[in-house]
Amino acid sequence: MVQRILLPARVSTILISFAVALVLELLPWWDLRYVPDFVALVIAFWCIRQPRMVGLGAAWALGLVMDTANGALLGQHALSYSILAFIAITLSRRVLWFGIGQQALHVAALLLLCEAVSLFVRMMAGAAFPGWAVFVGPLLGALLWPVITALLLMPQRRPVDIDETRPL
Repeated sequence: MVQRILLPARVSTILISFAVALVLELLPWWDLRYVPDFVALVIAFWCIRQPRMVGLGAAWALGLVMDTANGALLGQHALSYSILAFIAITLSRRVLWFGIGQQALHVAALLLLCEAVSLFVRMMAGAAFPGWAVFVGPLLGALLWPVITALLLMPQRRPVDIDETRPL
């Protein structure tokens, strides 16, 4: 497998990916327990790949947007996304050393923790336990990690043009 040098990530690419994730998150799915948290997945991706551009502030703001859009307890998603972002930034250099399969395992742990924090906040506010099926969504999100990685790295890939006059 040949590794290529990636172009720097554009802010517009990051913003568009967050907008698409928000749209996917707000679609009327048939059962939300089996739908991955697309916003958390994109936050994890950018915090692992670009920890200097996307951080706790972006995760907190996106969490507040998700709380208001879903009508959830204010701060529920914001807390879980900011914990996810903190751990993803902390582990970013380590995660990138692994292949895509092992990265998906790390992301599965991150998404499960994010869901567990959100579930804990809901239950502390008086909600009933929704069942163990609520943890299927984060596992499906981890299965989507290779697809998300390929899609979000596409704008950063350099074109394969060989120039014999360049030394690199």
